[in-house]
Amino acid sequence: MSLAIETTDLVKVYRSGQTENRAVDGVDLAVGSGGIHGVLGPNGAGKTTTIRMLATLTVPTAGEARVLGYDVVREAPEVRARVAMTGQFASLDEDLTGFENLVLLARLYGYSRTAARDRAAELLEAFDLSASAGKQVKAYSGGMRRRIDIAGSIVVRPELMFLDEPTTGLDPRSRNQVWAIVRALVGAGTTILLTTQYLEEADQLADRISVIDHGRVIAEGTSGELKASVGSGALTVRVADPARRTEVAALLTESLGAPADLGSDPASLSMRVDDPTAVAGALARVGDHGVRISEYALGQPSLDEVFLALTGRPADDQDHQDQQKETVA
Repeated sequence: MSLAIETTDLVKVYRSGQTENRAVDGVDLAVGSGGIHGVLGPNGAGKTTTIRMLATLTVPTAGEARVLGYDVVREAPEVRARVAMTGQFASLDEDLTGFENLVLLARLYGYSRTAARDRAAELLEAFDLSASAGKQVKAYSGGMRRRIDIAGSIVVRPELMFLDEPTTGLDPRSRNQVWAIVRALVGAGTTILLTTQYLEEADQLADRISVIDHGRVIAEGTSGELKASVGSGALTVRVADPARRTEVAALLTESLGAPADLGSDPASLSMRVDDPTAVAGALARVGDHGVRISEYALGQPSLDEVFLALTGRPADDQDHQDQQKETVA
């Protein structure tokens, strides 16, 4: 399989006086052509810096990176001619209308006046923005801004597209619309590298996922492979009497040999299970102690549980994210 992206020990260091911040600390990636490769991690993990190096917007401090076969440092113009990037925020002129923005971009790409107008109309129709074509972009909703921004990135269809947290701050409906656009781009032949801090997004879209933390790739695989790496299954139990939840947790831990996670719901608990065949016996033992289980479910671990197992903290650990932001600043 040909590789759209290949990096070896990619490093980016920012220095301010005596302070050194290793935003990317030896990232190795091998992204095949076609499909969606997700880069998953919390704010400050190094995702955006990695994409900026691959898109030739910043020069690596060390290591090597090739995009579509071209070196990102020595052959940067060849890379730029073949890729597109959509960042976390709309990069269009907010005082122009959606139609005017797309016409302007098409003209910059060398389209004739008539062809530029035709391409703009085509994209507005494809992204369900025709009704808002004459509105200034600053009047667009968050979801509309993301769609018009992606439309602007594919005036000329790229071989490879970098999507850096494209659904940050969007409501569920707008997020689903962006997901549909991403799938359509892949269906038309574009390879996508998607960074996200949303575990559900990586699970829904990515063919393969690289988990990045503290500037390093700490795990990689399909969603199923990553889930399997932290246990064969996930058991969720709901106790009829919340006062006996701690007792149930102790019994299940003893029977299954895994710690129980007591969440915010006072009647429920969950745990990773390496041997699903032992679950029936463990639950029967709970019943023998006179505790009634009102509900239970056994399934694959979630990506949230994968991230917790890999990093030792939840993916939405705000204290870590705030610390990382302060370090970058």
